[in-house]
Amino acid sequence: MHKMTDVTGSQASPAAATTTVPSAIPLVSQGFTATQDALLADLAARLTAGAGFAVATPNLDHVVKLRRDAAFRAAYARQTHVVADGNPIVWLQRLAGRPVDLVTGSDLIAPLMALAARLQVPVAFVGSRDAVLEGAAARLTAAHPGLRIVAKIAPPYGFDPNSAAADACLDQMGASGARLCLLAFGAPKQEMLAARGRDRLPGCGFVSIGAGLDFIAGAETRAPVWVRRLALEWLWRMVTDWRRLAGRYRDCALVLPGLTLAAWQQRGDPRP
Repeated sequence: MHKMTDVTGSQASPAAATTTVPSAIPLVSQGFTATQDALLADLAARLTAGAGFAVATPNLDHVVKLRRDAAFRAAYARQTHVVADGNPIVWLQRLAGRPVDLVTGSDLIAPLMALAARLQVPVAFVGSRDAVLEGAAARLTAAHPGLRIVAKIAPPYGFDPNSAAADACLDQMGASGARLCLLAFGAPKQEMLAARGRDRLPGCGFVSIGAGLDFIAGAETRAPVWVRRLALEWLWRMVTDWRRLAGRYRDCALVLPGLTLAAWQQRGDPRP
């Protein structure tokens, strides 16, 4: 039986690597992988075994979209791993008595690239813009000796993840030999492409990371560490990009009371 390993090469028990925490969030049917270490251990095992996966990183905006979009819900159901990419998700899980750590898509990039370099897994970047992909690739290959980024694909504006163009994109990625793909479209496109990719490239792992590559390339500025430690990254983004985000945060605020009540009602209930 294949033994699971963490990113340092030490062995981890299969139970520890695959244990999930039931979701307190309606419409997110999968359990949450509770910690980043547990996620990386399981992904390392899958990459070593040649098994595919898809990692979603939900926040409140995802929950709003899941309520409205059946296709997004179907794509989410195809994800193999879910981690909490947002403090409100973490707080709701804790309120329900199902604690998880904050694991953002942006913060996963560096350890995933270290893992890929160690295991000699070829990597693809898909999404964003050409300049961003080139800049992020240059910085990440410098930071992680041995990292091989074999495909950098920036589809045109208006890219449809459920189209023939999406299949062509996945075929291009497959032809490159990539076995780990970072998807940088934002929701719901990245999760939909990951679901499609699981069928077309079953041996590949897909991780949805949103604007993570833009931060690394310097195309966008992420909130300072002290702001993130105060759980105020949402406010930083609101102030710096309020025209685009005001409506999104309004919708998130409107769903939060109902989610809070649902999480409280689940408190003490061990059932998934």
